[in-house]
Amino acid sequence: MRVLSNVSLVVAGFVTVLVGFTSSAVIVFQAAQALGATQAEAASWMWALGLAMGVSCIALSLRYRVPVVTAWSTPGAALLVTGVAGVSMAEAVGAFIVSGLLITLAGFSGWFERAMARIPLAIASAMLAGVLLRFGMAAFTGLQTQLTLVAGMLVVYLAMRRWQPRYAIPLVLLAGSLIAAWQGQLHLGNVRWQLAQPVFIMPALSWQAVLSVALPLFLVTMASQNVPGVAVLRAAGYHPPLSPIIGWTGIITMLLAPFGAFALNLAAITAAICMGAEAHEDARRRYLAAVAAGVFYVIVGVCGATVAALFAAFPKELVLTLAGLALINTIGNGLAGAVRDEAQREPALVTFLVTASGVTLFGIGSAFWGLIGGALAYLALTWRR
Repeated sequence: MRVLSNVSLVVAGFVTVLVGFTSSAVIVFQAAQALGATQAEAASWMWALGLAMGVSCIALSLRYRVPVVTAWSTPGAALLVTGVAGVSMAEAVGAFIVSGLLITLAGFSGWFERAMARIPLAIASAMLAGVLLRFGMAAFTGLQTQLTLVAGMLVVYLAMRRWQPRYAIPLVLLAGSLIAAWQGQLHLGNVRWQLAQPVFIMPALSWQAVLSVALPLFLVTMASQNVPGVAVLRAAGYHPPLSPIIGWTGIITMLLAPFGAFALNLAAITAAICMGAEAHEDARRRYLAAVAAGVFYVIVGVCGATVAALFAAFPKELVLTLAGLALINTIGNGLAGAVRDEAQREPALVTFLVTASGVTLFGIGSAFWGLIGGALAYLALTWRR
């Protein structure tokens, strides 16, 4: 049983990387292409981001004995796709360094942690549930296109939740892989061994890049990524010191920005996979799932195109179903925390609905606007002269 428990930690780490990579890697490649990156430079971006996420996951999780999972800023990558017109690659790298510096200052100064301390738990829990909701629903939408695959995974999930709940997700992954192989949907023929090579780009500073890239990238990363990342940690019962963690993500970003690491932040959706009971029954040992994720992220970075092809070999429905099932309990815990206190229930529901809507305003994602909406509702309903 101890061996199986350790396996569940490794599988949780693998699923974290699988979901994180397959869900948004294409946006990162698009961002690199928008800046005119060559194929070697695009591969260097993946090398730098994989190394940044891997080292930070391993080092921070071991340091604080908490599952600290980091990720590239997906909204930041989307911002780069549409907002770098007229900006050269060198100027963009300079902007990445400026953004990393701002994140470092916001972290080590304690500003970000003081701001997070003022957010009511119900609102933070509701934001978490709203962020994860679409992934939970995606676990079942695949029934329309891959009925046998998804239904088989659901049957295995329910059976294992009834008899051996700790090993449900690892066996769902195994069952899904076997069914996909039986159906001929595991496309391993395109997988080729290939190492990524880092490409150094000398940074350059320009006011245009600072205003159009650095500042928006900083705001998007802090509001749309780090805020829900902290909500995931707190909803799971973990309270590590936020200031040094955020500060170190900024330092790592600055160090690897010349190779393509545009923005590093706390993960939310993928982090929840490492923090649930499916990762390990003992919450004190779940940090090892984040360490395992870090190892897989380093492999992603070093192997570059090889790992990209391997992850692409899995059917999309398998990945979405696996992620949704792994997050069901976390969504439930978030909803429970959101509605537990009657005085905060309505503001929490406003937060949940705005976040789940997926609305994006001024380049900032719905998690931030859900937080703003919930805070305004909370003040309107509870403020007294």
